[in-house]
Amino acid sequence: MKEVRVRFAPSPTGSLHIGGVRTALYNYLFAKKHNGKFIIRIEDTDQQRFVAHAENYIYESLNWLGIQADESVPFGGPFAPYKQSERMELYGKYASELVEKGLAYYAFDSVEELDAIREKMKEEKSAFQYNGATRGQMKNSLTLRPNDVQAKIDSGDPFVIRLKVPKNQEVKLNDLVRGWVSVHSSTIDDKVLLKSDGMPTYHLANVVDDYLMKISHVIRGEEWLPSAPLHVLLYQSFGWENEMPQFAHLPLLLKPEGEGKLSKRDGELLGFPVFPLEWTDETRGTTIKGFREEGYLPEALINFLALLGWHPGTGEEKEIFSMEELVESFSLEHIGKAGARFDIQKARWFNHHYMKEKADEWFLEDFQWHCRVHGIEMSDSIALKWIHLVKDRITFAKEIWETVSPILSEPVDYEPEVVAAKWNVEARNGILAFADVLEVSAPVDAVSAKEMLNQSVENLGIKPGKIIQILRIALTGKGSGLDLMTTIECLGNQEISRRIRLAIEKFPKID
Repeated sequence: MKEVRVRFAPSPTGSLHIGGVRTALYNYLFAKKHNGKFIIRIEDTDQQRFVAHAENYIYESLNWLGIQADESVPFGGPFAPYKQSERMELYGKYASELVEKGLAYYAFDSVEELDAIREKMKEEKSAFQYNGATRGQMKNSLTLRPNDVQAKIDSGDPFVIRLKVPKNQEVKLNDLVRGWVSVHSSTIDDKVLLKSDGMPTYHLANVVDDYLMKISHVIRGEEWLPSAPLHVLLYQSFGWENEMPQFAHLPLLLKPEGEGKLSKRDGELLGFPVFPLEWTDETRGTTIKGFREEGYLPEALINFLALLGWHPGTGEEKEIFSMEELVESFSLEHIGKAGARFDIQKARWFNHHYMKEKADEWFLEDFQWHCRVHGIEMSDSIALKWIHLVKDRITFAKEIWETVSPILSEPVDYEPEVVAAKWNVEARNGILAFADVLEVSAPVDAVSAKEMLNQSVENLGIKPGKIIQILRIALTGKGSGLDLMTTIECLGNQEISRRIRLAIEKFPKID
């Protein structure tokens, strides 16, 4: 195999959709698996839809996820520049070369003339195609005399350059995901290669850049599959068949219900992110949160995306992969053809797993920030105990504070059903005895708190199980929750005693 060189070639026309992130990931994994190069190329020829901050957004998103380019605009490389707007002279040169070879032609038809033909064909209930069947009736260098063509060019008449698609030819390619694809040339338009403003279309720029950058494999979304035969024709027209990359068209990401392509609007409608990072749409004046802002870890998102359309093919039910393991396991042969359902609950499951794997200290700064904002002073040692107590329950880091913060304040009310069922003389005497002992004892930890509680109530002839739930209600207001003894340790002797006495005052009076 020749050197593997793959590229991710986004257009900076808006936010980076999560489907584009998966495409970048698959390219990256394939390159690293084969000790190749992963290139980011910015395809910014669509100047009308260009968004100024979109390019930086692309780099920031991929860097956050650990998808690092070997060659790109920021990193440079042997085939720079990596931005199409800086390569403009190349495209005109190659388009003119095809005209000289008789494989492309100048077309002078105006937008108004083409619209009129389309409208007429529509009235006749047929669709217009600028192709081998119609090009002979159009205003182009195939129907005009050479002197007239030159005169139009010299006088500045607007024109485009179109590919002269050969007639009666079967165009074939062996897609690495879908197998052999065959399209008859009669179904392919004479696509515009160079627009009237001198800008290349996607098709010309894409093929020229892939050739010049020695791209070995084009791994891209299924939506580009209809363009692949045209690109094959361009390689053939330039005489680059032997350097043509292999193609692999990835399955679509589908809506959560499994029907229809996942769109950028779906996130807003269904309440989950579809962008890697927060995106500000200046034209609409809206800001949409991304996976990062919603609290997803990059390793969780990578793991989730990798399995949307690919499987390791080992027969094992393995789901947790580090980036290194993904590189080792990845292959194009195990990418499916069918669309992959975007199950956001699975993404949450991955995030839960990776949150549990984080060291307690990883959460400390954020947790202490919340404490300071709410005027709570807490030692790091106690904060870490709270974190350890909650960490295995959470999906997102913010849930640690959300879980702990209600316990840090005394209860405002108490679950009435539990109080009605558990509050009696034994319960009152038992928790009061525990409060008395706490007030005169050294600070307890979870183990000594349990021993002290058991001893206090057993001295009264009460079984500890009789008062555990009412004690929890007195401390937190809830009948269930976090480990009670660790909660006692974290709140401290005096606070526990105070809350017990406050609860006794608020609970119904007992004779």
